[in-house]
Amino acid sequence: MHHSRFQTAPADACSSPALLSIDDALGVALSQVAPLGGVEVVRLLRARGRVAARDVAAPVAMPFFANAAMDGFAVRAGDLAGALPVTLPIAGTVSAGMTRVPALAPGTVLKIFTGAALPAGADAVVAVEGARHDAASATFLQPARPGENVRPAGAEQPQGALLLRRGTPVAPHHIGLLAANGIGRVEVVERPRVAVFSTGDELVARGRRHGQIFDSNRPALLALAEAHGADVADLGVIRDDPAALGAAIAAAAGRFHLLLTSGAVSMGERDFLRAALTAAGGQIAAWRVAVKPGKPVMFGRVGQAAITGAPGNPLSAYVCFQLFVAAQIARLAGRRPAPFAARRAVAGFAWNGKAARTEIFPARVTGHDAAGLPVVERCGGGCSGTLFHMAAADGLGVIPRGSAPFAPGAPLAWHPLAERDAP
Repeated sequence: MHHSRFQTAPADACSSPALLSIDDALGVALSQVAPLGGVEVVRLLRARGRVAARDVAAPVAMPFFANAAMDGFAVRAGDLAGALPVTLPIAGTVSAGMTRVPALAPGTVLKIFTGAALPAGADAVVAVEGARHDAASATFLQPARPGENVRPAGAEQPQGALLLRRGTPVAPHHIGLLAANGIGRVEVVERPRVAVFSTGDELVARGRRHGQIFDSNRPALLALAEAHGADVADLGVIRDDPAALGAAIAAAAGRFHLLLTSGAVSMGERDFLRAALTAAGGQIAAWRVAVKPGKPVMFGRVGQAAITGAPGNPLSAYVCFQLFVAAQIARLAGRRPAPFAARRAVAGFAWNGKAARTEIFPARVTGHDAAGLPVVERCGGGCSGTLFHMAAADGLGVIPRGSAPFAPGAPLAWHPLAERDAP
């Protein structure tokens, strides 16, 4: 049993079966999936966000060679150890990228630029501002210490050092580090294959007639799943027909790791998803959660695939994805699921309702309180039939069950829009 601020609604709050708490529902959702074992090799520039399948060790030490830490003069420290000032001839120039670097003869200096390989015979670099110089010679007023302004070979990264740990999502700094080591490909966990389809005779993609609406859930869920690292497939709209729905589920079960549906999951006469899943040989693990919007969400399995049935209302489907599907995709991909609404905020509004279920709503940040916590305002009145109010939102606010009344300044759980969800 999970323990959390999100509590199970009492049995009489809604008709049987009793509603699951959000935490218990998340536990069920995650129990339907397991980390994938497949590995693929991808080009480094396509690895961002993918999960490393193997430890990656440094093939060589870095820096590859001793080099100048700043512009100046490569010198032998011993040449500046006697009476000062001393004037020495400039015997040449060493630039970054030169592969044939001249050796430094005793009693001379070489002009050198940042990143250039330290010439043989040199053991220090005097910064350009540390000497008076013209085109032919440089005059030094201070002695030089051996190793001064030199990056020794291997000083920053030993050979065999761990660059990327197995199970780590590849971030831009990992890509830069691997590139610096000459690594152009990386082994990553295979991407979860997620199929998305909508249900409903009223849904069309184009050419809407009276009585029909455009399908918004499928495009939104496809975009969300892809942004969270899934390899997505669009299975279109399945009509309100139990046989057609069951056939679509059965056909997809062997091809995908997760089937994500929307609609036909409630208790109406035309809500066929649960019956169709059973007819396709699947099993329902749980159904209905004490959350508003999003109560009639379903979790189950069919064949080798998990199936999550989101409600048909667009905001309900969006909330369902944030609560459960994002975590399922993360687990499939070998990532640790990010907790939902783990941030704190304070309400900038009053609310006099009584939450029989945990309420989740679009909200925008209007400022910060004295403690630096974001102050959030509700966007819209809680309608789940549209994503219109999400367009003005910075994230999702959470009012726990039984929180009434809700006054300005009251603490809120806060789920800001993740970077991968936002424009």
